Amino acid sequence: MSDDAPKDPLALGLGSLGGGAGFGSAFMTMSQIALRLLQDQFERIGYQILTAGVIAAVGVGGAYGWYRSFSLDSVWQRGVIAVLASVGALLIGFMAAPLDGFFGVAGMLVWLALNIAFGVAAARWAIKGMGKGEAGGGTGVR
Repeated sequence: MSDDAPKDPLALGLGSLGGGAGFGSAFMTMSQIALRLLQDQFERIGYQILTAGVIAAVGVGGAYGWYRSFSLDSVWQRGVIAVLASVGALLIGFMAAPLDGFFGVAGMLVWLALNIAFGVAAARWAIKGMGKGEAGGGTGVR
């Protein structure tokens, strides 16, 4: 018996997905905060800021989901996690827009902090799921 924890693919996959979605949505929320603060210059730079936020959310969400799930054996599973993290980052990030209508910039700043906290918690779960030992014996097909 070793003291190393076994690898937990479920925690690893869901933690990677959540971390990517959390950190990616933070970038989308930051772009909306920047747009709100530069509202008087919307005609000149508004669409570029939102486009940069969407690209950053998809890129960071997918890259983080792919990177954090490197301990999984299946490349296909890693790809699915990366795509779902990208889509989740966009969906969660766009939820800052209604918060702007209700609570203004302060509400979006709180949403940004919650996104980062969610990303950190999910990343810790994924790191814990990586383990150091072998997976449990006889519980499924590898």
